[in-house]
Amino acid sequence: MSNRTVITFGTFDVFHVGHVRVLQRAAALGDRLVVGVSADALNVAKKGRPPVFNQDERLEIIAALKVVDEVFVEESLELKRDYILEHGADVLVMGDDWAGKFDWVGDVCEVVYLPRTPSVSTTGLIEHIASLG
Repeated sequence: MSNRTVITFGTFDVFHVGHVRVLQRAAALGDRLVVGVSADALNVAKKGRPPVFNQDERLEIIAALKVVDEVFVEESLELKRDYILEHGADVLVMGDDWAGKFDWVGDVCEVVYLPRTPSVSTTGLIEHIASLG
């Protein structure tokens, strides 16, 4: 039986318990967890603002987690299939806010959408911290 590789993607900015939980749940679906961390430029394109923590800092945070085996920079949403093939992933895990959006890679791997942790969002945290000023 070959090892199952799980791949997931995210910005992982202002790292919080929701991030920990999704990565733990993703890791539990296989033997090896590979994480694509969104490039700063991709985050600006996706969310209209740069991340609070830069790409190198976010890569370092994710790489330090015991459930994560490998990290890389995700340069483009359109390259999901290439990243999956390049890393030999058997399972793609995404948050359920993306439900259905990545079914198109279902021919190269299993696609699993996990529910997000209620009441925790990076945007919400950033807004809360800003309001404390």
